[in-house]
Amino acid sequence: MKKIVNTTKAPDPIGPYNQAVLVKDTLYISGQIALDPSTSELVKGDVKAETKQSLENLKAILEAADMTFENVVKTSIFIKDMHQFSQINEVYGTYFDPETAPARETVEVANLPKFVNVEISMIAVK
Repeated sequence: MKKIVNTTKAPDPIGPYNQAVLVKDTLYISGQIALDPSTSELVKGDVKAETKQSLENLKAILEAADMTFENVVKTSIFIKDMHQFSQINEVYGTYFDPETAPARETVEVANLPKFVNVEISMIAVK
Protein backbone atom coordinates (compact mmCIF):
# COMPACT_ATOMS: atom_id res chain seq x y z
CA MET A 1 0.00 0.00 0.00
CA LYS A 2 2.84 2.42 0.72
CA LYS A 3 6.04 2.84 -1.24
CA ILE A 4 9.20 4.21 0.35
CA VAL A 5 10.95 6.90 -1.70
CA ASN A 6 14.64 7.58 -1.09
CA THR A 7 17.30 9.12 -3.29
CA THR A 8 21.03 9.64 -2.97
CA LYS A 9 20.46 13.18 -4.31
CA ALA A 10 19.03 14.19 -0.92
CA PRO A 11 20.53 13.69 2.55
CA ASP A 12 20.19 10.33 4.23
CA PRO A 13 17.68 10.33 7.09
CA ILE A 14 19.28 11.01 10.46
CA GLY A 15 16.81 8.84 12.37
CA PRO A 16 14.26 6.04 11.98
CA TYR A 17 12.35 7.52 9.05
CA ASN A 18 12.50 7.73 5.25
CA GLN A 19 12.86 10.71 2.95
CA ALA A 20 9.32 10.20 1.68
CA VAL A 21 6.41 7.79 1.59
CA LEU A 22 4.10 7.44 -1.42
CA VAL A 23 0.55 6.26 -0.69
CA LYS A 24 -1.47 5.90 -3.89
CA ASP A 25 -0.92 9.27 -5.59
CA THR A 26 0.10 11.23 -2.47
CA LEU A 27 3.73 11.80 -1.49
CA TYR A 28 4.53 12.72 2.11
CA ILE A 29 8.04 14.20 2.30
CA SER A 30 9.91 14.36 5.59
CA GLY A 31 11.25 17.69 6.75
CA GLN A 32 14.44 18.71 5.00
CA ILE A 33 17.17 20.86 6.46
CA ALA A 34 20.24 22.38 4.82
CA LEU A 35 22.34 19.21 4.64
CA ASP A 36 24.42 18.87 1.50
CA PRO A 37 23.74 15.31 0.27
CA SER A 38 27.22 14.97 -1.26
CA THR A 39 29.05 15.74 2.00
CA SER A 40 26.42 15.24 4.73
CA GLU A 41 27.59 18.60 6.08
CA LEU A 42 25.38 21.56 6.88
CA VAL A 43 25.39 24.36 4.36
CA LYS A 44 27.05 27.36 5.97
CA GLY A 45 25.95 30.90 5.40
CA ASP A 46 22.74 32.77 5.97
CA VAL A 47 19.14 31.63 6.21
CA LYS A 48 18.70 32.13 2.46
CA ALA A 49 21.43 29.56 1.76
CA GLU A 50 19.83 27.16 4.23
CA THR A 51 16.41 27.63 2.65
CA LYS A 52 17.77 27.05 -0.85
CA GLN A 53 19.51 23.81 0.19
CA SER A 54 16.38 22.57 1.97
CA LEU A 55 14.33 23.22 -1.17
CA GLU A 56 16.94 21.58 -3.41
CA ASN A 57 16.75 18.48 -1.19
CA LEU A 58 12.97 18.52 -1.50
CA LYS A 59 13.26 18.93 -5.27
CA ALA A 60 15.48 15.82 -5.47
CA ILE A 61 12.94 13.79 -3.50
CA LEU A 62 10.07 15.03 -5.67
CA GLU A 63 12.04 14.05 -8.78
CA ALA A 64 12.68 10.58 -7.34
CA ALA A 65 8.90 10.18 -7.18
CA ASP A 66 8.45 11.58 -10.72
CA MET A 67 6.99 14.83 -9.42
CA THR A 68 7.86 18.54 -9.42
CA PHE A 69 6.99 21.55 -7.28
CA GLU A 70 3.80 21.84 -9.36
CA ASN A 71 2.59 18.66 -7.62
CA VAL A 72 3.03 20.14 -4.13
CA VAL A 73 -0.28 20.84 -2.39
CA LYS A 74 0.95 21.62 1.15
CA THR A 75 4.16 22.78 2.78
CA SER A 76 5.11 23.24 6.39
CA ILE A 77 7.94 25.60 7.24
CA PHE A 78 9.53 25.57 10.66
CA ILE A 79 11.83 28.48 11.46
CA LYS A 80 13.93 29.39 14.45
CA ASP A 81 13.33 33.14 14.20
CA MET A 82 10.20 34.69 12.70
CA HIS A 83 12.26 37.79 11.94
CA GLN A 84 13.85 35.73 9.13
CA PHE A 85 10.48 35.00 7.51
CA SER A 86 10.89 37.50 4.67
CA GLN A 87 14.31 36.11 3.71
CA ILE A 88 13.00 32.54 3.73
CA ASN A 89 9.89 33.59 1.79
CA GLU A 90 12.02 35.33 -0.84
CA VAL A 91 13.88 32.10 -1.66
CA TYR A 92 10.79 29.89 -1.25
CA GLY A 93 8.90 32.05 -3.75
CA THR A 94 11.40 31.30 -6.51
CA TYR A 95 10.37 27.62 -6.46
CA PHE A 96 6.63 28.14 -6.93
CA ASP A 97 4.31 29.87 -9.39
CA PRO A 98 2.25 32.30 -7.26
CA GLU A 99 -0.90 31.30 -9.17
CA THR A 100 -0.57 27.61 -8.25
CA ALA A 101 1.43 27.81 -5.01
CA PRO A 102 0.51 25.24 -2.35
CA ALA A 103 -1.21 25.80 0.96
CA ARG A 104 1.33 26.51 3.69
CA GLU A 105 1.94 27.22 7.33
CA THR A 106 5.01 28.79 8.85
CA VAL A 107 5.73 28.20 12.50
CA GLU A 108 8.46 29.57 14.75
CA VAL A 109 10.01 26.86 16.93
CA ALA A 110 12.56 26.84 19.73
CA ASN A 111 15.02 24.46 18.05
CA LEU A 112 15.39 22.33 14.94
CA PRO A 113 17.56 19.29 14.12
CA LYS A 114 21.26 20.18 14.18
CA PHE A 115 20.15 23.65 15.36
CA VAL A 116 19.50 24.88 11.80
CA ASN A 117 17.38 27.96 11.10
CA VAL A 118 14.79 26.37 8.79
CA GLU A 119 13.17 22.99 8.03
CA ILE A 120 10.59 22.40 5.31
CA SER A 121 8.29 19.41 4.69
CA MET A 122 5.83 18.85 1.85
CA ILE A 123 2.86 16.88 0.63
CA ALA A 124 2.53 16.37 -3.13
CA VAL A 125 -0.11 14.69 -5.29
CA LYS A 126 0.25 13.22 -8.78
